[in-house]
Amino acid sequence: MSKRVLVAGLFHETHTFLESDIPLSSFQQRLGDEMFEARGDGSPLAGFLKVADECDWAVTPIIDLRATPGGIVDDEVFDHFWANFESVGGPLLSRNEVDGIYLVLHGAMVTRSLLDVEGELVGRIRQLPGAESIPVCGILDLHGNISRRTIEQTQGMIAYRNNPHTDACETAERAARLLDRILTTKQQPVSIWAQPPIMWPPTGTGTADDPMRTLEAMAREIEATHEEIAAVNVMGGFSFADTPDTGVSFAAVTFGEAEIARQELQRLVDWSIDHQSDGNKVDRPLADCRNEIRADVEAGRTPVIVVEPADNIGGGAPGDTTELLQFLLGEQFSKSACVINDPVTVSQLVVHSVGELVKVSIGARESSSFCQPVELEVELVSVSDGKFDLEDPNSHLASMCGVHIDMGPCAVVRNGGVSILLTTRKTPPFDLGQLRSQGIIPEECSVIGVKAAVAHRRAYDPVTATTYTVDTAGPCSSNIADFPWQHVRRPVYPLP
Repeated sequence: MSKRVLVAGLFHETHTFLESDIPLSSFQQRLGDEMFEARGDGSPLAGFLKVADECDWAVTPIIDLRATPGGIVDDEVFDHFWANFESVGGPLLSRNEVDGIYLVLHGAMVTRSLLDVEGELVGRIRQLPGAESIPVCGILDLHGNISRRTIEQTQGMIAYRNNPHTDACETAERAARLLDRILTTKQQPVSIWAQPPIMWPPTGTGTADDPMRTLEAMAREIEATHEEIAAVNVMGGFSFADTPDTGVSFAAVTFGEAEIARQELQRLVDWSIDHQSDGNKVDRPLADCRNEIRADVEAGRTPVIVVEPADNIGGGAPGDTTELLQFLLGEQFSKSACVINDPVTVSQLVVHSVGELVKVSIGARESSSFCQPVELEVELVSVSDGKFDLEDPNSHLASMCGVHIDMGPCAVVRNGGVSILLTTRKTPPFDLGQLRSQGIIPEECSVIGVKAAVAHRRAYDPVTATTYTVDTAGPCSSNIADFPWQHVRRPVYPLP
């Protein structure tokens, strides 16, 4: 008899220090059988569906909600999600017609009323009649701020191992196979949680560098040494969310003795504390890098990538700060490029003809407290619908959106040697197809401005001669001690 599995997804990385709220209308929604449309699109949901098909599960898809990282989520989003989950899953659970539940989550979602959305969700599921002992498995982002109750009330939540998140679909498959193991063997694992008093900015959570590189290696060693431990999660956390659980955390799923798993997690805790300063990566001011960037360009060491984490779209920033744009305009490097999210300017440009000279005001639509708009005359190079498919199906962006990307109407404008891609929907720069689809060839550029922290590296590192990660004004600064914290636990490094 086919195993009966409920699946639902709720995905948002919430930057609680941003002023703008995220309404339900900002979320991409799939209801019921619409979720099957994700098959083969490279997303975590696609990973689950692949295993479900292989295992011949009877899948009941309920709802999938996801949105680009941004400010605090309106309560109506969670209320809408829960109303759908309860109305579909509740009756099935009460009639004992469910064998397992699979959740596609991020792990750092915050609403106006809920600081721990994922913990609240799992708790509500457990309170439904018939759900008390149903195995709950699923997937978490490596940047989740994961609470004890999220882990200890579930049997198999598995986090990405890579940042950039090149393994999102693979991780979803791994979590689904763990659920299949539970359903097939009838063995119920337990989940163990541990947390050191540490927060790291996103720039300190790349898995190619320490401390995350060593922590991930230690986690894989634990799994190899103890066959009863099915998974060890290393969560770098998301340091722009002001919650009691914000920061680094660890989790283990074990079919053996809980104390052994607990001892192994303590080793990770101890090592992370001993090396906590390694993850507190603070960026150099852009002005300090000016001469080096110019020297690289003059010597032909290009493309030069200038990365500004403070306007990291993947961290919730609006993608419209102008400090780096002003730098490029001032230097006028030949064939330099950057991307600014500015739907207002795009709407003004689309009524003009390609080749026309137009006076525009660019940027600072949502980030006016950090910068000023740039007023200048530009040549309109092209307009488009902004749609493209990822060149890399394992791109970090696939973990958020699948392989089909829609930036909304776009315009490319030029001022001197600087090409500016203007988008209607902020789109993290995690795939070179973003630029190439708009006629900007990354390999031919001298300097490219990138609004990211770490996740761009899989796309850009192979074509980059030199990279500078710089400090600019913006809401995702790596100087996390400067944020006005209220809810985070204390003490926690690096806060005073």
